[in-house]
Amino acid sequence: MTTRAFQKIYTKIDNITKATVTLRASGVGNDELATVGGKLAQVVKIMDGNVTLQVFAGTEGISTDSEVVFQGEPPKLRVSDNLAGRFFNAYGEPLEGGEPLEGEAREIGGPTVNPFRRLQPSELIATGIAGIDLNNTIVTGQKIPFFADPDQPYNAVMANVALRAKADKIILGGMGLTNDDFLYFKSVFENAGALDRIVSFVNTTENPPVERLLVPDMALTAAEYFAVDKGEKVLVLLTDMTLYADALAIVSNRMDQIPSKDSMPGSLYSDLAKIYEKAVQLPNGGSITIIAVTTLSGGDITHAIPDNTGYITEGQLFLRNDSDTGKVIVDPFRSLSRLKQLVIGKKTREDHPQVMNACVRLYADAANAKTKLENGFDLSDYDERTLKFAYDYSVKLLSIDVNISIDEMLDTAWGLFAEYFSKEEVAIKEELIKKYWKEA
Repeated sequence: MTTRAFQKIYTKIDNITKATVTLRASGVGNDELATVGGKLAQVVKIMDGNVTLQVFAGTEGISTDSEVVFQGEPPKLRVSDNLAGRFFNAYGEPLEGGEPLEGEAREIGGPTVNPFRRLQPSELIATGIAGIDLNNTIVTGQKIPFFADPDQPYNAVMANVALRAKADKIILGGMGLTNDDFLYFKSVFENAGALDRIVSFVNTTENPPVERLLVPDMALTAAEYFAVDKGEKVLVLLTDMTLYADALAIVSNRMDQIPSKDSMPGSLYSDLAKIYEKAVQLPNGGSITIIAVTTLSGGDITHAIPDNTGYITEGQLFLRNDSDTGKVIVDPFRSLSRLKQLVIGKKTREDHPQVMNACVRLYADAANAKTKLENGFDLSDYDERTLKFAYDYSVKLLSIDVNISIDEMLDTAWGLFAEYFSKEEVAIKEELIKKYWKEA
């Protein structure tokens, strides 16, 4: 071993796998960065003086006498107001060139906010998407994923949420984005003139997959700066957490760890939880709300990734193609926001809870009518009307391309009630009927 400007340098590697190297070293810390044969690496395991490093770009070209240089510190992000409006890679380096970041260097992946500093979430985050705001309202400090098949336009939905959401800062963590996806996000944000409130950390398909493991921690370190230090309302968008979990599996498999369910590492739950638990509502008015995408394999919601995610998060938003309308909708039956009751009817109009429930009940009646039709049974007049209501409800309220305020969503629903049903069939409290019913 030699030292150079406070860096420890080793030239004897004991073991090399496709993604990791192991050597004997002392005075090294967990998560510390290093270079191995000039390639960036990170300490992932220390046991009895044996240190295992994960090499981000893979170990091809590395030999047992390659130089290992420990940098003496874990990955850090320089935080300041200058983060806003810029795109960074997984290491927090500017993607578009320009001035390097200045500001305080903060270690990424630190602990979550002390529970004593947490408040119960009570502020609404409006997205402009009725399938979310009307039926599955999101609250500041909440953690909630989109569950979507890989062919769903989930990145377009995330970009729309970023533009529509009433938040001070939007932090995008893009993992395994195609170049087209990356350029799409960039052009949408630039064209909307919204770059001044958006910070993006991006790993594309051209970058090593293992780099994805740094992206959520980079995004959340930036989020904590704006929420904790500045008291701002921050929305963190993470896409795609399935690709993040796949990167975890790559590392654990190459370290010869015994995989758990669906070839995922046994640490999957805690790895996901340390990200999602950063969501918080703070006493200073700052908050971190996390909306993530989890892509499903063949619609399988029991796979280890969505299964573990469901235990950690406070609901889910389920995207699906509606065969009747040809629209992508937020499915009212499979979506759930466990915190919506904290704001609906309190921070939104008084009729919100009853309108939401009536819509979903009538939509369920339409699903029953559709089953009767498919099985060759005659439909009643009420059945026919529920099917027409369901079609309009999908197009005007559930579709992801609807962009209106919550009051407009409620007014639209009242219009549909009056068009297809009697006041008795809608079954909403009489005082609300008197105040909001719109004669067709």
